[in-house]
Amino acid sequence: MKKLSKDQGLKPREVIAMADCVEVLGDSVYELQRSMEEMARVEGGGGSSSDFEFQMSNIETWVSAALTDDDTCTEGFAGNAMNGVVKTMVRSYIVKVAHLTSNALAIVNNYAATHNNPHATSP
Repeated sequence: MKKLSKDQGLKPREVIAMADCVEVLGDSVYELQRSMEEMARVEGGGGSSSDFEFQMSNIETWVSAALTDDDTCTEGFAGNAMNGVVKTMVRSYIVKVAHLTSNALAIVNNYAATHNNPHATSP
């Protein structure tokens, strides 16, 4: 994305949208890093239930925020003024990132639900 944002042939609006996208994707990476760090500290069985719930709530919030950042990036390329190769390329990258982020959120939610109900089965 950063390499594409430095392309000399971009329209001014595309440059702004790319810069915004790079910024929110940076936020997304930070939120996912925080989630992974917190996941490494999750007390699977030894800690209190409230500690686990608090940790999982934080993780779910950060992963959800990362998913929102992915959507925010694509919104910058909405409208007829943004048709073309750049819009298509950015959307294809972001769709992949959003898909992976969505899968991560589903895994986190499933893990939290399984801990809260140990007799639950995974789909």
